[in-house]
Amino acid sequence: MNSDEYLKLAEVEDRMWYFRSLHAHVRRELAPVMKPGAAVLDAGCGTGGLILRLRDWHRDWRFSGIDFMPLACELARKRCGPDVDVRVASITELPFADASFDAVVSADVVCQVENPAVAAREFFRVLKPGGVVVVNCPAYMWMWSYHDDSCHTKHRYTRPEMAALLDGAGFRGTRTTHWNALPFPVVWAKRKLFRTARDTSDVKEYSALVQAPFRGLMAIEHAWRRLGGNWAWGTSVFAAARKP
Repeated sequence: MNSDEYLKLAEVEDRMWYFRSLHAHVRRELAPVMKPGAAVLDAGCGTGGLILRLRDWHRDWRFSGIDFMPLACELARKRCGPDVDVRVASITELPFADASFDAVVSADVVCQVENPAVAAREFFRVLKPGGVVVVNCPAYMWMWSYHDDSCHTKHRYTRPEMAALLDGAGFRGTRTTHWNALPFPVVWAKRKLFRTARDTSDVKEYSALVQAPFRGLMAIEHAWRRLGGNWAWGTSVFAAARKP
């Protein structure tokens, strides 16, 4: 991403409805299977928002993070403190030994690399046997917009593509769903019908009048997921799998 996008991310990530919902999806996958003291890697940690939220929920987990951008790592270190090991690195070349982690999370980062299969194999390598990988990516190439240009997206995924990526790296039991489904018409309209020359990304400060209805829609989506339902459409693809 561009440097100014990281600065915006650090300002709004803790409040914006999208990230609050994404982080809750990640927690739902990890919480039932992580043991006390679990080692979790945020592969593409940005400014550290996911680590901060997971740490608030699970104080006994141990966190590490990597990001390709030094600015992102600097911001993440400041926000997360010395207890979190944050390193400048790529998800295609993780600076950790084999079988180092109980979980690897990569949120909206696999979509930004030229060789996603290499990244998936790296996730597999650094996970312990039985470890969990969680990946989120934007959905549908036909939804390409100014947002992807600003975030340096290289590919938007379908559910079968995401499943094939993880299965090809050796993971098993892959489960996928869309999410951000109920706001989808609004997002589509903004990016396709009402875009302007000034648009960069949709990561920015929103008023309470905008945040409240989106958070309400996310609450409905999460309730459906807790009941075991999947979403057949949405702006994002979310996947989880295990290393045998």
